[in-house]
Amino acid sequence: MARYREIYQKDVVPALMKKFNYKSPMQIPKLEKIVVNVGCGDAKDNSKVIDSVCSELAQITGQKAIATSAKKSVANFKIRQGMKIGAKVTLRGDRMYEFLDRLFNLALPRVRDFKGINPNAFDGRGNYSLGLKEQLMFPEIDYDKVDKIRGMDVVFVTTANTDEEAKELLTLLGAPFSK
Repeated sequence: MARYREIYQKDVVPALMKKFNYKSPMQIPKLEKIVVNVGCGDAKDNSKVIDSVCSELAQITGQKAIATSAKKSVANFKIRQGMKIGAKVTLRGDRMYEFLDRLFNLALPRVRDFKGINPNAFDGRGNYSLGLKEQLMFPEIDYDKVDKIRGMDVVFVTTANTDEEAKELLTLLGAPFSK
């Protein structure tokens, strides 16, 4: 979205330059991609589950989802190598900013008793992971057409070197971190 590009140029760049004393604007961290992942173990019994998960992800993100397969066989879970057990979407560019806008301004505020997202879920290299309990928080999903409530993982991949830089970047982009 053009709005996020304007926000990035007007607000984020000067704020990060001032706070972290960057010498060049090229040092400023950027949001590189957003990966939305849904794992569904019940797909081993019913292959139609993957199709419904992929269509829900496509509705939420506006981009076609791809099915992910198991890398190893696990006998306890009755999973063989190569079985389809999830779906993911990698968002970049305008679709990434559009999804970010809808997540922060529409979906998360619809969660009951929402107090903010966990500020401690950074991985040490400037990436942030967010777990969502249900897909119904997105306005694109029709409650009557959902066969089962599933959670999803949303990973924000940034070019930041430290968690502090990434947290400041996401805060300036509108992430509602809890205090």
